[in-house]
Amino acid sequence: MNLRSSIGASLPWFLAHGAMACLMAGLFSGRLAAQEPKQPLMAYVGTFSSPLGDVLPTQVDLPPGNGRGIHCFRVNRKTGALTSTGTFDLGTSPSCVVANAAGTRLYSSNETDRVNDEGEGSVSSFAISPVDGSLTMLNTVPSGGAGPTYLSIHPSGKYLLVANYFGGSVSVLPILPDGQLGLATDVQQDEGEIGPTTATHAPPGSFAISGHDRTHAHMIQSDPGGKFVIHVDLGLDRLYVWQFDAEHGRLIPAKTPYVALPPGDGPRHFHFHPNGKWFYSIQEEGSTVVLFDYDAEEGKLTSRQTLSTLPEGFAGSNFCSEILVSHDGRHVYVGNRLHDSVGIFRVLKDGTLEYVGEEWTRGDYPRSFNFNPAGNFLYVCNQRADHLAVFNVDKETGKLSFTGDYVPVGNPSAITFVDLEQ
Repeated sequence: MNLRSSIGASLPWFLAHGAMACLMAGLFSGRLAAQEPKQPLMAYVGTFSSPLGDVLPTQVDLPPGNGRGIHCFRVNRKTGALTSTGTFDLGTSPSCVVANAAGTRLYSSNETDRVNDEGEGSVSSFAISPVDGSLTMLNTVPSGGAGPTYLSIHPSGKYLLVANYFGGSVSVLPILPDGQLGLATDVQQDEGEIGPTTATHAPPGSFAISGHDRTHAHMIQSDPGGKFVIHVDLGLDRLYVWQFDAEHGRLIPAKTPYVALPPGDGPRHFHFHPNGKWFYSIQEEGSTVVLFDYDAEEGKLTSRQTLSTLPEGFAGSNFCSEILVSHDGRHVYVGNRLHDSVGIFRVLKDGTLEYVGEEWTRGDYPRSFNFNPAGNFLYVCNQRADHLAVFNVDKETGKLSFTGDYVPVGNPSAITFVDLEQ
């Protein structure tokens, strides 16, 4: 029914046919629009979770997991506060979660090694309700290796890229038209000489030894154009570069197949600058951030700057975790576990970084963090403190300020957002 016609039918004829009618109709329609509930902004938190039934997860850092699986929240767009809407119980440690661009599907890497006789982990796909953001599982498939710890979606939207930490492999899973996952179209096993247990850039007195016992694929992601895929192996101290065959879902070694980081430093995560030309890598055991220039034509990485993620004078053990570039490209944020801080860097005109300071995470062992879609709040997953902490982001200075909000979640590992209004 036409809103103006329905209002006009309920008013006297002299109002319905004059300027007053237009004004009244506008007021009424404005009030009705204001009263219509907006679709929610949702947050999904992956956790290390306790086993359910006969599925025994391989836990990282703190067994057994205190999470319930995937924890779901409605996000207050103005204050950043999270309100729980329930959990999707999953006892296989869905430690990484990612949503597709349309906000209709969610995928989780289940950090186990007991899915089948091959010692593989698994990846699950979910449908997201456009009404309330609730999850419905679509299917679960093997991940192509033990302990899948990271996943990302190729820009084509047709493939899921998976890093299997304990298996030391990366895999490509096709995303089917209905959002379900197919079996891997490619699995690549990392090979090479394992790096030393003492990092080249370790802080004085550091005993930070985590992954130099074997190959450990820790992250995988496409470049912005989708032509190349990059993954890190912490145990080998390498960044691998693959040309991506989008027709068949295959990984083909690039002209320069890998770049070596300093021995023992242990690359963990990376993030592209919005301009696609600068690439920042964080090293878990060396506690460094490295700037690379990126050649999008050849997929070539060339290092240009190395900085500590810690304040001057720090001594002792620290494990780096996450790295993110702000939406506007003006700042870079790095996670420090044991120091329990988010380091803040200013991006200068040439892409080099300048240390700004750090913010205490208000918890223990910040495994990862993420911005809300507007980029004005940062959510930190304090894994061993069993909570998320919420921070305001000053976009001018890059500094963080705690909002006072603690969100209870057992062993949170990763958080991603879905705007149901899109």
